Amino acid sequence: MDDAPDGPAQDLVADVFARDCASRAVFESVTAKWASLVLLALGEGAFRFNALRRKVDGVSEKMLAQTLQALERDGMVTREVLTAIPPRVEYELTPLGAAIAGRLRDLADLLEASVSDVAAARQEHAGR
Repeated sequence: MDDAPDGPAQDLVADVFARDCASRAVFESVTAKWASLVLLALGEGAFRFNALRRKVDGVSEKMLAQTLQALERDGMVTREVLTAIPPRVEYELTPLGAAIAGRLRDLADLLEASVSDVAAARQEHAGR
């Protein structure tokens, strides 16, 4: 007699709403301010560290390094050391990172297009 459930094992079902699900930890990591901005920037192409730091205005060197390490750990960014004098390091999106950056780009485009609507809503809210 087969007592196995018809679907995947419950512990293999990803659920971002579940406290201990790995997808939630990755969701929190990706939606952090600096990670989202780094993914958006890298969606435009490969960057060296300092160029990326200039692109993501306001990020500290330490925070950018931590963010890149986390994105590399999660398989969204690759770090390539280029043989040169001095050595150069470039960061680029993986296919997973590119897919996520594409979704973030759609969100960023919507937010940029909605700035006047948000400003009006904020003004109305402040007048209450």
